[in-house]
Amino acid sequence: MSLFLPKLSCKKDIDDAIKSVAEKVLVLRFGRDEDSVCLQLDEILSKTAHDLSNMASIYLVDVDTVPVYTRYFDISFIPSTVFFFNGQHMKVDYGSPDHTKFVGSFKTKQDFMDLIEVIYRGAMRGKLIVQSPIDPRNVPKYDLLYHDI
Repeated sequence: MSLFLPKLSCKKDIDDAIKSVAEKVLVLRFGRDEDSVCLQLDEILSKTAHDLSNMASIYLVDVDTVPVYTRYFDISFIPSTVFFFNGQHMKVDYGSPDHTKFVGSFKTKQDFMDLIEVIYRGAMRGKLIVQSPIDPRNVPKYDLLYHDI
């Protein structure tokens, strides 16, 4: 399914996307094309891309090709989805310790669409962090691991 979504393959491509996507939510899916959970998420992203085209631009990023961003966003689990608006990293309170990214796949297309709408509306009001509309039972659970602290 990821054939239908554009891919960013180097740091410059990601930097350009962050700088150039204006008045829309930039969605960056970090993962691997051959991973089964990534493929599940890619299917949801590709099926919603057209419906959300007025609010969001969706790109895929392979974690192995852009290690600088993989480290910067602390991508330990894949897939991880990061959101931006007008060059600003948008944070979402999912009820988990990490507000910088969504880890795992969304359970339904509607969960993803609702999240994009909340991020978009919050960003248009100048908010940098928004409350997730996703049912907490549909948010994957994981433990944060801190290295070298």
